[in-house]
Amino acid sequence: MTVSTFELFRIGVGPSSSHTVGPMRAGLEFARSLREHLTTTSADDIPSTADSGLADDEYVELVGGAVTQDPESITVILYGSLAATGAGHGTLGACLLGLDGADPATVDPDFMGPRLEEIRRTRTINLAGDESLQVQCGFEDIVLRPTVVRTIHTNAVTFSAIVRGQRYKQTFYSIGGGFIRTKEEVPDQDALTGPWLFTSSKELVAKAEQLGGSVAEVQRKCEQSRRSDPQINADLDAIAEAMSDCAKRGVSQEGILPGGLGVRRRAQKWYSDLIIDDPHQTAEFSTDWVNLVALAVNEENAAGGRVVTAPTNGAAGIIPAVGFYALTFTPAGRKDPQGTARRFLLAAAAVGSLYKERASISGAEVGCQGEVGSAASMAAAGLAEVLGGTPQQVENAAEIAMEHSLGLTCDPISGLVQVPCIERNAISAGKAINAARMSLRGDGTHRVSLDEVITTMKETGADMSDRYKETAGGGLALHVAVNVPEC
Repeated sequence: MTVSTFELFRIGVGPSSSHTVGPMRAGLEFARSLREHLTTTSADDIPSTADSGLADDEYVELVGGAVTQDPESITVILYGSLAATGAGHGTLGACLLGLDGADPATVDPDFMGPRLEEIRRTRTINLAGDESLQVQCGFEDIVLRPTVVRTIHTNAVTFSAIVRGQRYKQTFYSIGGGFIRTKEEVPDQDALTGPWLFTSSKELVAKAEQLGGSVAEVQRKCEQSRRSDPQINADLDAIAEAMSDCAKRGVSQEGILPGGLGVRRRAQKWYSDLIIDDPHQTAEFSTDWVNLVALAVNEENAAGGRVVTAPTNGAAGIIPAVGFYALTFTPAGRKDPQGTARRFLLAAAAVGSLYKERASISGAEVGCQGEVGSAASMAAAGLAEVLGGTPQQVENAAEIAMEHSLGLTCDPISGLVQVPCIERNAISAGKAINAARMSLRGDGTHRVSLDEVITTMKETGADMSDRYKETAGGGLALHVAVNVPEC
């Protein structure tokens, strides 16, 4: 099933789509459902004895193990990767803020810190933001189970509430890119319909040829099953603006990134130096500008700022950086920046849909090849489209970028999306540009298809040791001392 552009590109907060945005959305969804139930159910309808609704092992874990729930309370259990690197990714606070009513798409990043301190002090949340429904829940009510891997996805969180003598429980899976699902549901997404849907790059190329050679136009046709053209354009413009705003904020900030690694923000100084060296943004300095945008966006993400998942937070700098290149250093971008940005995002989303549906965009599932690798592939396709590539050349650009990202591990030091993640985005943005330009030097004919590369990426991820899947248990995370501040 083709995934909507507006599901792949979500406006949210850092530092991680799977570990911050997803858990916050899960907490908010659980809180809203519970609040709706409590406000529409009469007290006479609630049984006098509590029904746990839990499997035996989970019930022992909550009630007979380390944590005993108090009346009118919520306990949060984090499993697998969410537990292993949750502290560095802001997962614990994200769960609490979601239960408290925060939506990652709209919450003010400057609000989150003070509100979390208040929750830490009072051990109380307002259920779904309703001050009349205050429930005990704080950091001490979060249980970490890093060695327990659930069946659907390693990123799992269970919310267990006791309210008015009744227990309510639900488990969510954060499956990458801010997407969440339950065991009973398919992933939450805008379900596109119609004859233009595609499930493989072969189908995508064939449909693009029917539409005069535009991959972006195929994705637009799919989006038209849910949105009007004016709405599609408005939503694309909002995404592009959010990406630009993130980069602008990134180059205006300085200081040390949070988390204890002591990583300095570099984008502000780089920008100050670069604007002197290249005030008119010439082609000679294009690589420097691309590096700067990627750096600025990922520093904002690491600081918990507002970013666009593209397709994840950990890879959020690649598409904005290559998009900046498309707008600034190509004839199409200089002539029609708004139209170019729309085409770039639609073509990138078409390729991103293939990764999301045929493999994974979750570092906890397939390593960083699913995040930075997917983003580089998407960006390469978008740039090839903007540069006038044929559907075969666009597909080739996407294939090249991923073919040379296969096996990329996710090994964040201390579980923070800082080292090596920030520089990895800049390097991969350059890889995407190179892949697009390589594809345009050929005629679109290539031996390895994008479909074959995506299958290989999925199989490689399955074979990869768990220590290289966002657990901070291998690679640089294991061998670099945490007091080393440089990437």
